[in-house]
Amino acid sequence: MRRILGLLLLTGCVSVQGDLPGQSYLEMPYLNSPLGEEMWPDMDPLVREDAFDCTTFVETVLADADVNRLNKIRYKNGQVGFLSRNHFIESDWMKNNADLVQNVSKNYAPVNVRTVVIDKKNWFKVVHGIDYDVPIQSVDVEYITYENAKEVNLKKTMIVLFVADNPKIRDKIGTDLAIVHMGLWLPNGMLRHASSEHGKVIDVDVKQYMKQRQKNKHNLGIVLVDIKNDR
Repeated sequence: MRRILGLLLLTGCVSVQGDLPGQSYLEMPYLNSPLGEEMWPDMDPLVREDAFDCTTFVETVLADADVNRLNKIRYKNGQVGFLSRNHFIESDWMKNNADLVQNVSKNYAPVNVRTVVIDKKNWFKVVHGIDYDVPIQSVDVEYITYENAKEVNLKKTMIVLFVADNPKIRDKIGTDLAIVHMGLWLPNGMLRHASSEHGKVIDVDVKQYMKQRQKNKHNLGIVLVDIKNDR
């Protein structure tokens, strides 16, 4: 019953005063990459509710901490393994969760396109020291500039992805990257996210948060991701 209610809350089908998605995780500590496969090369647990990074926070809320549902979100075809994990939001996560989520940015404001080239093979080698042959992927990400996002208001909870274009990222991790952060845009105008800056899961005013990000020239805008109600 709790899982059903959680999905209804996310998709806007029901409203419970003061009980928005991820409410019980507020103030939980931030921890970079807290989940793994409980086997080499990532021995971290498959599921936990005591610490989050930005991605695992959103994933855990979507899955309501149910390990089977979480695995379907985090891994291609739900097959648990480091190599099959949806490491990249642009090329893996959005595509492999197309039955659950959809980029609906163009329904809310004019969009720009950020073309990102994901070199996962090089990323595996540079970051993890793993030789694994994966084709390079080019992905077009439709996003709303921060200027246009000022006029956006939501009546339901959505996932919000934050888009950047920073050439230094490739030098560090071996691939380009467009999506650098994510959270939940709540209908009360707050962003609920696991914040590395504050070291915990917090709520902040989403418009003020975007205003701060806009000050960095490499930060481009946001992607609005609808959570479908048919899963």
